[in-house]
Amino acid sequence: MKPALIIGSTCVDVIIHLDHLPVTQEDLHPSSQTMAIGGCAYNVSHIMRLLDAPHTFISPVGTGMYGNYVADRMQAAGIPVSVRIPDRDNGCCYCLVEASGERTFLSYHGVEYTFQESWMEPYDASSFGLTYICGLEVEEPTGICLISWLEKHPGLELCYAPGPRGCRISREKTDRIMALHPMLHINEQESLDLTGAGSYEKAADILNGRTGNTVIITLGSKGAYCLEKGGAHYLTVSPPVPAVCDTIGAGDAHIGTILACLTKDIPLPQALAYANLVAGAVTMVPGASLPPDRVPPFSGL
Repeated sequence: MKPALIIGSTCVDVIIHLDHLPVTQEDLHPSSQTMAIGGCAYNVSHIMRLLDAPHTFISPVGTGMYGNYVADRMQAAGIPVSVRIPDRDNGCCYCLVEASGERTFLSYHGVEYTFQESWMEPYDASSFGLTYICGLEVEEPTGICLISWLEKHPGLELCYAPGPRGCRISREKTDRIMALHPMLHINEQESLDLTGAGSYEKAADILNGRTGNTVIITLGSKGAYCLEKGGAHYLTVSPPVPAVCDTIGAGDAHIGTILACLTKDIPLPQALAYANLVAGAVTMVPGASLPPDRVPPFSGL
């Protein structure tokens, strides 16, 4: 298959560990605070780089403390900064990690979540197969520009991750994206919120009916459910994870692994099983970026 095109954010994750989420007027003392490079699209691209999957990463980088941090980290890793915006700041994501390892995000958006069609002029859309976008970029005002660009290139096979704010995206934007027949990657709660269904199986049926394409619903430690475009459906169970550090970036790693496998023509059921392994490995390390020496082996890659 042709290389993939990954479009979206790179931001700074400010990771704050605490026993539990605060309530009004409570005074908590976090046990630690760290900074790391992150962002949904960056996390997807990171996994694809680890798996040596062909792709191009388009991510705007601004200025300010967070923009400079992102640019420095990307350059140190040998990752091209495809779009640099000199007069607008990057934002950050405050990742509140509870003792259980579950995370809650407070995203302060900057230029990293914006999109301009002019950024794509150096790239020939016909040279790509799959493309990935996230709902966080679509929700922004410039999300309509991203949708317009995709509509002009129907040859791209879209993979769309609506995310936890997918149900807040306007009906017009959602209808236009669904009309592009995307493969959907979504977690269980997001699928229920987006459809109003009472189960993830019913949610998959509804979403498949809207897109006419594959729906993948991640189920945390239970694995992932897939309803393929042709009607086949199955649950792929995840192996047990010995100890969860945090769940930051696990979903991004899951879809990044699937995209990496698909660019190598690995069948979706095998890709899904391997994605469960990789996502589990991400939960065992701090933050979203899996170190190269922690990538689970898979002979098909």
